[in-house]
Amino acid sequence: MIGNHDRLIRRKAFSGGIPKAWIKEYSEVLNTPNWDFKPRTIIDGVQYIHGESGKAIKKAKDDMMSTVQGHRHTELGVEFAVGVNFRVFGLAVGCGIDHESYAMAYGKNFKKPAIGCGVVIDGKVGVAVPMQL
Repeated sequence: MIGNHDRLIRRKAFSGGIPKAWIKEYSEVLNTPNWDFKPRTIIDGVQYIHGESGKAIKKAKDDMMSTVQGHRHTELGVEFAVGVNFRVFGLAVGCGIDHESYAMAYGKNFKKPAIGCGVVIDGKVGVAVPMQL
């Protein structure tokens, strides 16, 4: 998934007037020629996104589609929204990064991140699995 930090370099390049021809694709920079970088993908009727702001359950309700989302480093969990004719879940998967790494130096005063993963069963149930710390 492409996230907000991935897009930052392109935004800065374009706002700085660097021609698009000088910008490399993610797969070229990361030497992953067969990878397909997307902002969103759908599997079994569940959308997977990095997220920008807001909680996963809000995105699920807005799109009327179960949603798995990262971005919010300190949130790990699942919520269901149930209506007369539908049920969706929002699954926040926290993050999988070492909060003491150089890449996370900008957030040194943030709360400690939620380290874990999400499991989706048959597109119907989301489960948040915290990592043992």
